[in-house]
Amino acid sequence: MMPPPLSLTPASDPKPSSVLARLLRIWPYFHKPLHAWVAAVVGAIVLSLTEPLIPALMQPLLDTGFQKGGLELWTVPVCIILIFGVRGLSNFIAQMALAKVANLGLFEMRKAMFARLLEADFSLFKNQSSSTLSNTVVYEVHAGAVLLVQALMTLARDSLTLLALLGYLMYLNWKLTLIVGMLFPAVAWVMKTLTKRLYSITKQGQSATDALAYVIEENVLTQRDIRLYAAQGAQQERFERLGSSLNRLFMKSTAAAAAMTPLTQMLSAVALSSVITVALVQSQSSATTVGGFAAFVTAMLMLIAPVKHLSEVANPLTRGLAAIEKGVELLVSAPVESSGSFAKPRANGAIRFAHVSVVYDQANPAALDDFSLEIRPGETIALVGSSGAGKTTLVNLLPRFIASTAGAVTLDGVPLLDWNLLALRTQFAQVSQHVFMLNDTIAANVALGGAIDRDKVLRCLQAANLGDYVQQAPKGLDSMVGHNAMELSGGQRQRIAIARALYKDAPVLILDEATSALDTESERLVQEALQRLMQGRTTLVIAHRLSTVQHADRIVVMHHGKLLEVGTHRELLERDGHYAKLYRMGLHDGDAA
Repeated sequence: MMPPPLSLTPASDPKPSSVLARLLRIWPYFHKPLHAWVAAVVGAIVLSLTEPLIPALMQPLLDTGFQKGGLELWTVPVCIILIFGVRGLSNFIAQMALAKVANLGLFEMRKAMFARLLEADFSLFKNQSSSTLSNTVVYEVHAGAVLLVQALMTLARDSLTLLALLGYLMYLNWKLTLIVGMLFPAVAWVMKTLTKRLYSITKQGQSATDALAYVIEENVLTQRDIRLYAAQGAQQERFERLGSSLNRLFMKSTAAAAAMTPLTQMLSAVALSSVITVALVQSQSSATTVGGFAAFVTAMLMLIAPVKHLSEVANPLTRGLAAIEKGVELLVSAPVESSGSFAKPRANGAIRFAHVSVVYDQANPAALDDFSLEIRPGETIALVGSSGAGKTTLVNLLPRFIASTAGAVTLDGVPLLDWNLLALRTQFAQVSQHVFMLNDTIAANVALGGAIDRDKVLRCLQAANLGDYVQQAPKGLDSMVGHNAMELSGGQRQRIAIARALYKDAPVLILDEATSALDTESERLVQEALQRLMQGRTTLVIAHRLSTVQHADRIVVMHHGKLLEVGTHRELLERDGHYAKLYRMGLHDGDAA
């Protein structure tokens, strides 16, 4: 069960400004378990209430302890050991309870964030890099939760300690306590001013860190091209420029955080000197005993530690909130794919494009321009055209990886927007020129999204000409393919993707250069398997080889997003139009068309 913020929208969740409002914003993720919160609160209260007992021991010890028969000898060590034992146990319970709250809250937030990534509109992935998203889900919220829990523990413990010590000071000498109380407005002003600056710098630091991570990601993914074109120097300068900017922000953050401690300590020194002066005046009138004065000064000096901690808590509290808020903003601002309600177990495969246009950028020509086409169930359509003709854009409309700007697309007479998204995508299997593999077993990659039927997986791999490879693999179907299957050749990766499409057995097939990475013999075997699979199924093939084109029921020739010609291979050659020109340029030799 996901926490409520998952359903929020940007309009309904304006970004709060106060610290309390921002804490309430993340509360739905960290409000459980209740018993852990109770244990943390009780532990913090007991820890704070025992703080004044230490200076309270000073007064009887100094006033009567050094007089014969004044105090029993055993009472002092027993009281000290008891006090510190209770304090240690309370501190342990409070920290463990808050750690449990933080870990469970972090887990719930990560679950919600990952679920949002899985259902987010594809515009999210155009606007944010993969390094930024992974950094937010894995590192940012973890670092934020750790900092925030530590800060809240400090805030609760030291605030209660401060109140307990002030109460004890009022009990001892209310006049001197009023002098001490004048310290707090000044400390509050310092903390408010520097916290505001810290938050601004922290947000800038997050953006700078994301930019630096993106540079690293780019260079790791394109390392061969970088070296081939001798671009190491330019990339090093780029990295150093961003790193230098991040370093400056870090120094600004450190300066703002470091300024809090000396400023609060100076204010504490002023209050301490004033208290001692007034106490010395009072002692001349015998209004204060030695023990009472020592207890008061001890309690007052003990105020310095919680005041110091509270002055320093703004830095981790601000950084922790900013990091976690980045995760909350992902949940709140990432749009979710829209879905209709229509569903059927298996579509017939009738597809219709009616005056469809797709515009990615208003400054550039349309990727599809008033495109219309009807495809009958079981028909094989080959899409042919030069690079940028709109072939991939057209097939990406079907599983709704992109949305049309104008016009309508229907499957079995039902607009794609009316289909339940899960039911719609169940109708399609796709093999593209860019094959991605999970770092999992061969069987899991073939049966992606479904239950693993090992016999069926093996049949599909054999049909994709990978039977010999599986037999030679160390663990057969259970062999790991590695990170993005980098241990496999390009042809092997392509054939696993084909086996995946065979395994899904969907009524509509999308083949985007499905045989581009295969040698001649492997292509022949896979084409035979694909021909058997394509029988009775609607198939759209982005064709780059004559062997695929000549078997198609119809060939659709595209150019700059428009439909130029439709017909069989022989009909289009006889027309001597755009298709015939592409054929003469090398389509029959397997070159890109």
